[in-house]
Order: sequence, then C-alpha cells, then structure tokens
Amino acid sequence: MEEERVRHVMSILLLLYVMGRILQLFADEVPSLLIVTLHVIPSALFAAVHGARIYRSRGIIVFTLLCVAVGTFFEILSLRTGFPFGHYRFTDLMGPAVFGVPIMLALAYVGMGYLSWVLSLAILQLHNQELSGRNLFVLPVVASFIMTAWDLSMEPVWAAVDHAWVWRDGGLYYGVPISNFFGWLLTTYIFYQLFALYLGNRGVVHSPTNYLRLAIVFYAASAAGNLLVIAPAALGKAFFDPTGMRWTISNILWASRLFSVSVMLPLSLFAWVRSSRQSNPIA
Repeated sequence: MEEERVRHVMSILLLLYVMGRILQLFADEVPSLLIVTLHVIPSALFAAVHGARIYRSRGIIVFTLLCVAVGTFFEILSLRTGFPFGHYRFTDLMGPAVFGVPIMLALAYVGMGYLSWVLSLAILQLHNQELSGRNLFVLPVVASFIMTAWDLSMEPVWAAVDHAWVWRDGGLYYGVPISNFFGWLLTTYIFYQLFALYLGNRGVVHSPTNYLRLAIVFYAASAAGNLLVIAPAALGKAFFDPTGMRWTISNILWASRLFSVSVMLPLSLFAWVRSSRQSNPIA
C-alpha cells in the first residue's frame, strides 16, 4: 500500500509538470512565473520522492546538496568572471534570487539532474549493481552528457524567447556561447562524480523497473514539452542578441524541437529498453 501511494504521488508530480508544459501554449495569457514554477518544482519534488525510495532520505539529501552547492557556486563564479559558462545576467523571470542566482534555477539542477542520473543508470544497466571500479567514473560522465543534452534543447529558448537570462556577448548557438555547454558538462560532472564517490561500495541499490521508468517518462516529457513551446506574439519574428546579431525565432524553436526529437527522446527510449534488462557491470 505504501509503495502504491508513493507511485501515485510521483504520477501526480509528473502530471503537474506536463500541465506546465501545456500552459506554454498560452504564454500570452498565463503568468510566466507560474509556467516556470510548474517547470521546476514538480521535477525537484519528484527527485526527492523517487530518490528517497532508491537512496533513502540521506542519499537524496546528499544529492540535492551537491547539486545546489556545485551548481550555485559555478553560476555565481560565471556571473562574476565569465567562467565556466560565459558572461550573462539573469532577468526577473525566474523569481527571487540569492547572490544573483534564481532559486528556481538551483532547483532545476536538482530535478533535471536527478532524472538525467536515473537515465544513465538505466542505460548503463547499473540500477541493480554495486557502484565500484570504472563505473564510479563512467556513470558521472554519461549522466553529465544526458543533462547537457537537456540544456542544449532549451538554452536558446529560455534566453532568446523567454528572456530568462541575457548573454552579454551573444554566441554561435542562436545567441548562446559554446562555452556555456562546456560549463554544463564540467558543473554536472563534478556533482555527479561527488555523488558517485559517496555511493561507492555502499552495496547494491535495488531500483525496480517501474520506478526507473517513471523517471524515464519524466525526462521524455521534458523533451516532448519542447515541442509545445511557442513564441509570444509581442516578441516578433526575430531576436537580436547584445552584439546585434539577428536570430530568427522560428529557427530557434525548430532547433529545440529537432534536438528534442533526435537526441532526448531516443535517449529516453534507449533507457526504457535497457531498464528491463540485466547485464554485467562495466569492469
């Protein structure tokens, strides 16, 4: 009965997230902060509930602290120095901020960071294996690429269409500097690696297939939600970055959709298939 209640809670959080993505279709009529909140809070709460089931309360608290601490540190560092993401500033779209970093952004690290971790567990078939040897280092690398795939799908949209932040010097990827994605790889790899070392040799973590698949569906819903993004009518047909470079809004949206369909959804499908199979861990 307890297991059933937990699954119901996670399913409700997934539905709330899906509702937030659907509300994107009414961006001209729905408050932006509400849409952002439904993007971030359900996934963070899902991570807390799902992670407590797999890693116990202590484990998911450690994961959350690592995500928030490492992510916030590098965000603050980049705001002041340009390393590792590049030079940018946040607007008021994401609500209250601490040291210049929106609280919602820190929580996004937790939600999507956890989902990307679970996908990597499924893809590498480590969900019922002791985390040791090369797996301690391979798993964080794979998870960081999956997390960065999410950022590649949404970064230009949040910057150019939603104006959640502004890149000072523009960039080659629809106004976003390439350094941003190397920054994401570095930042996510560090907190994943620290979490992997925390888990190392603590015994086998049993992750039932149905639990894994709920997280996989959540990541897939994020990809599918990118297909629903539309630009507010007031934005016009083009976006000019601070350097004066012109980017067509429709191209930005189609790039996000293409990346979501060609990378994020296949990753979700691959993780789904692998989640029900067992294999020997990487030696």
